[in-house]
Amino acid sequence: MITKAIKKAFVHAERKGWDRTYWAFDIHDTIIKPNWSTKEIPTEFYPLAKETLQIITKRKDVVSILYTCSHPHELKNYLRFFEENNIFFDYVNENPEVRSENYGYYENKPYFNVLFEDKAGFDPLEDWEEVMALMTSDSLNTSSN
Repeated sequence: MITKAIKKAFVHAERKGWDRTYWAFDIHDTIIKPNWSTKEIPTEFYPLAKETLQIITKRKDVVSILYTCSHPHELKNYLRFFEENNIFFDYVNENPEVRSENYGYYENKPYFNVLFEDKAGFDPLEDWEEVMALMTSDSLNTSSN
């Protein structure tokens, strides 16, 4: 359950004294419904994905990482599309803020606390609604927004 991972990330950050958490987002079958076209990127959001991402990507306590296997020529179009929809990612397929130290090697695998990925069990038809409810609830400390 993605909301459990989100809550755990904030608790972990508070315990460690961190001012931010790191969330990675896949595109296809997670944010956007795929169209399987090689000529144009798909642009149909799953229900509540757009609105929820607008909230998440504006939070100061969340670093948003676009985590995708999209081709480089598609990335420019995706980033423009997301920005046009008021969704802003901090990084693409990297997290330069967390570097390798004794407890982990992050040169080839970017560090993140929460993963939005259909192949990891994220269900866009159910989970966006739960995430939206959590992000708009009083249960999260909203003073960092």
